[in-house]
Amino acid sequence: MPSQHSGRPEALEFAPYAAEDIGFVAGDDAIAALDAQGSRLRREFGALDDRLVAGVRYAPGKWTVKEILGHLVDDERIFIYRMLTVARGDGPSLPGFDENLYVATAGFETRTWSSLLDDYRVTREGTIHFLGGLPPEAWHRRGMVNGYEASVRGLAFHVAGHELHHLRVFEARYRPLLQVR
Repeated sequence: MPSQHSGRPEALEFAPYAAEDIGFVAGDDAIAALDAQGSRLRREFGALDDRLVAGVRYAPGKWTVKEILGHLVDDERIFIYRMLTVARGDGPSLPGFDENLYVATAGFETRTWSSLLDDYRVTREGTIHFLGGLPPEAWHRRGMVNGYEASVRGLAFHVAGHELHHLRVFEARYRPLLQVR
């Protein structure tokens, strides 16, 4: 782990649309937040199994529970690439991506719940390991991502905020369905 915290990003270090979700992230250290959230998600989702989550969606056209978890993994992989590129000072603007296309073509519903949880675990461990090796100045480096300027710490907090967004939706919309099955 680094000898200094990432610090909390300022408003111009991440996409404006992420501000509300980032506001839910506790503390001022991206690594600590990602580590704590990863433990929480693995604990809560680890109590579920294939029988409980298979095909569960709260409304027609909404993602299944498996698709949400797969989406979190895909999104984190994309954001770790963005963090790597910005941290290393690579100049080109990074494109956006179509999250609905990714989910539609990934086949998450055909995978086992345990394989998706393992995928999440190793992805999060890789993110934390990468961030833990950054020199202090890298956290503040900025680059263009999907049409907005972002710092490495802004992107890291974006991952944490995005995950919290989906966990809130899960608790409100999906958890009640899992308890009645």
